[in-house]
Amino acid sequence: MTGRVRSVRPRRAAVLSVHTSPLEQPGTGDAGGMNVYVVETSKRLAELGVEVEIFTRATSSELPPVVSLAPGVTVRHLTAGPFEGLSKEDLPSQLCALTSGLLRVEAQHEQGYFDVVHSHYWLSGQVGWLATERWGVPLVHTAHTLAKVKNRALADGDTPEPLRRVVGEEQVIAAADRLVANTAQEARDLVSLYGAQASRVVTIAPGVDLEQFRPGEASGARTRLGIPPDAVLLLFVGRLQPLKAPDVLLLAAQRMLSLDPTLKGRLHVAVVGGPSGSGLDEPAVLRDLAAQLDVTVRFEPPQSPSRLRDWYVAADLVAVPSHNESFGLVALEAQACGTPVVATRVGGLMTTVADGVSGLLVDGHSPDDWAQALLKGLASASLLSLGAVEHASAYSWNRTASGLLEAYRDVLTPSLAASG
Repeated sequence: MTGRVRSVRPRRAAVLSVHTSPLEQPGTGDAGGMNVYVVETSKRLAELGVEVEIFTRATSSELPPVVSLAPGVTVRHLTAGPFEGLSKEDLPSQLCALTSGLLRVEAQHEQGYFDVVHSHYWLSGQVGWLATERWGVPLVHTAHTLAKVKNRALADGDTPEPLRRVVGEEQVIAAADRLVANTAQEARDLVSLYGAQASRVVTIAPGVDLEQFRPGEASGARTRLGIPPDAVLLLFVGRLQPLKAPDVLLLAAQRMLSLDPTLKGRLHVAVVGGPSGSGLDEPAVLRDLAAQLDVTVRFEPPQSPSRLRDWYVAADLVAVPSHNESFGLVALEAQACGTPVVATRVGGLMTTVADGVSGLLVDGHSPDDWAQALLKGLASASLLSLGAVEHASAYSWNRTASGLLEAYRDVLTPSLAASG
């Protein structure tokens, strides 16, 4: 760290999201909860007086170099490799090009333009690590997911995260001035699995847009979506990949018909999202499974926030059967709309869902266990709905942004002491 004097309150932050753009629609490809996180925290940091520039890789020659996302928030597209055809797994080969593009942008400003760099995901962390050493500013890093955690809980047939990612994460975690964990469990994983210094880890929960995602009238939402008023609707929202385990919901729904024959003809499952990750290799597998089951299944592409709220409000339960989640924004959005959540007892979902209060947690991925949990959730849905709204109300993006601002200020303070 250099001894140059800078304000404890950051003026400008460089936010790195190099492998997925905050402008992309969450729910397919590499776009998901992290995209929502970057957009929402950046907007609210700007409202707190921090000018934010988000750097991401250009994936089309038609994208403008600079896009205004919101007042005080700019998205810059960096050219690195071919615009199309590169997957997230190919991007390690473009880290040098991404870093070069970032440094060129900063070089156009006066010295010391950025006060802090906040990187999201390990690929961005690699770029941020080099940039902060060059600029003499602190690096704040949010992993969002961790390879060692994912590899401990792989779905059948899923591909383990490669060694290059594990090593890359270890390097970034060692270099970062502050590590932002979504939950206390993630903070423990950073320390126990990666040897992070506990003093450098801060836990700041993500939030939910409580104005956008709020309770509503289920009958109206069902009319807009074309859902029968007497249907029992189970909802899955997310990327269609083995990690998210949407197949568990379909198989559990089939078991539910055996346990409660009165559901026959009334049980509906809606799957909202697009193929992603290893799910891209077999995009039709889930539809083929649905066709074999005696359950009405409706597939929908990723939705706009207003349309997504309709789905949450229309559903009786939202299922999150993931093998791992660092937090689980879908669960929080659903609960904010008053819809109880049935989720796997893993990772951040143990924080996001208050078991027995706002939803139910299930051990493992047995379709029989899930069928029992879903039936139990339906039986107590009215009570759980009240708990869901109350639980979600404790989370907001304003609170998250305030926590991030405090983390930025903490890492800036030592530089002032060093300069004196």
